[in-house]
This record gives sequence, C-alpha cells and structure tokens, in this order.
Amino acid sequence: MDATEVEKLAAVEDAMWWFRGLHGNLAAALRRHPPRGRPVLDAGCGTGGLLRRLAAAMPGTTFVGLDRDPLACARAARRWGGPLAVGSVDRLPFPDGSLGAILSADVLCHAGVDEAAAMAEAARCLAPGGAYILNLPAYRWLFSDHDRAVANARRYTRGELAAALRAAGFARVRATYWNTLLFPLMVARRKLWPGGTATSDVGLAPAPVERLFGWAVGLEGRWIAAGRGLPFGGSVLAVGIKE
Repeated sequence: MDATEVEKLAAVEDAMWWFRGLHGNLAAALRRHPPRGRPVLDAGCGTGGLLRRLAAAMPGTTFVGLDRDPLACARAARRWGGPLAVGSVDRLPFPDGSLGAILSADVLCHAGVDEAAAMAEAARCLAPGGAYILNLPAYRWLFSDHDRAVANARRYTRGELAAALRAAGFARVRATYWNTLLFPLMVARRKLWPGGTATSDVGLAPAPVERLFGWAVGLEGRWIAAGRGLPFGGSVLAVGIKE
C-alpha cells in the first residue's frame, strides 16, 4: 500500500466496523486453536491493530508481527510495542516448527505476494497441530477501485481458498464467507455506484452507521464462532491445521 493508505489504516483500524468484525473473527478462530505455548505470528501485520487486540485478549501468549512495509511496521511499533520484523510472508524469518499459529489478514491477495510460497512458508514454520488462519477478499467479479488502492491482485471463493490450503498440506480445513448481511450494500458501492475514486473504502462512517454495521458483523461473528458457516459474503475466513 502507498503511504496514504497506511496512514488511513492507522487512523481507523481500532474503530471502524469492518476491522472490529475482522479482528473479532480472527481472535475467535485463534481461541478455538490455541498456540500451545508457542509464539503467534501476525503475517502482514499492517499498523498493528490486530496485534493490540490479540495481546489484550490473550495476555499469556507471545505475539510477533511481520510486514514488508517499513512505514506500516513503524506505525505498528508505536501503537503496539511488541516484537516486529520487516520481512516477506514469502520468506518467513523463523525456524522450522517454531510457531503455534499464524494469522494473515488480507495479505495473500496482494500484488507481489507469491500465494503458494507464502502457504509453504507457513507450513514450514508452524509446529504440528498449529493453525494457519486466513482472511481474504471474496469473488473475482467484485474486484474494484478499492482493490487497486490497497494493492490487491486476487480475490477468492471459499472453495478455491480451501483447495489451496489442502494443496499446501494443511488438514482439517474449514472456510466460510462473512460480511453477508451487508453484502448487497458492498456490491452496490463497489460495482453499481463506485464513484470513480482511486482510494480505498477504508474510513469511518457516521456514528449511527458504524453502530449498525458493527452490530451486523458482530452477529455474524457469533454465528461463525458457534461453528456455523455463511453461504456468501465480502470476505472468506479459513483455518487450516498443520498435520
């Protein structure tokens, strides 16, 4: 991402409804698959919002952040304060089997990221039984100006992501869509009335809208945390377990 998008992310990541829903889903997935005393990596940590939430929710767990963007790492260092590394998800700087879980939110979709190499590196660095927890944007037909602004090159179906995880050697793969209730509004915003801007959709809505949208994704999060799935949505959440 360019510097403008990094600054936008840092400004709203803790408050915007979408990030609160995303971080809640990832935290719930990690609680279902605890790291068993080993460190947890946020692979592509951006400006550190997810790390802050996870560290507060799981104080006995060691978290590590990694991002290839030095500016994002600098913002994460200011906002979080834990261990960080500048590096690529294609070549993780960790020993074999050293991590208890890896989370990666909207990273494998980026231009310049080798999806197969990133998954192979995750499999190498995870201990047996470790969880690889991914969130990625859904549906190629939904590609829009937002994707261009945040350097996305790919979007996924649930089946494609699950198949890629299995091909990389992960077992007990589970995948679901989310951001389902608000999906019609997302399609309208991205495809019917895109506005012709070269910037992302990252930004705070008016407070009543933030509350309403936050309630919608929170309801979905409770549904997913109970072990259920959703049939469509703007994002795909997937978990694969290393054998």
